[in-house]
Amino acid sequence: MADLSSLKDLGTTQEASAPVHVRKVDSLGRSYATGKRKNAIARVWVKPGTGKITINGREFGTYFARPVLQMILQQPIVAAARTGQFDVVATVTGGGLSGQAGAVRHGISKALTYFEPGLRSVLKKGGFLTRDSRVVERKKYGKAKARRSFQFSKR
Repeated sequence: MADLSSLKDLGTTQEASAPVHVRKVDSLGRSYATGKRKNAIARVWVKPGTGKITINGREFGTYFARPVLQMILQQPIVAAARTGQFDVVATVTGGGLSGQAGAVRHGISKALTYFEPGLRSVLKKGGFLTRDSRVVERKKYGKAKARRSFQFSKR
């Protein structure tokens, strides 16, 4: 049976260190990340450039016509104070426009942290790196919708 002094020495050999975030860039100088929201999935590439944002081959202003969605898309870039410094190319599928905008925002945030790990603390404080896990609840049998019951009638 081992005595307690040998157990005490075990704790000093294993030191927990904070995770080190390294720069992840491909051969073309781009960082890639996948963003998700609701049923939308966005594949996002970020590279140094003039600030051009392209989504599914179209300018982001034409793809997301509503100003609110355009603002959502630019939030991580503005929060990181990198406006006009990165070109963003994204392909997004599934869901509606609101979910797609959120997915692209999530992807841009992750790709920026891969390109510039120093931005991680700023983007994490803003809540841009957290995946919004809320999805539509499924319909249950015996119900009109997910939770809505049919109208009650006594007779």
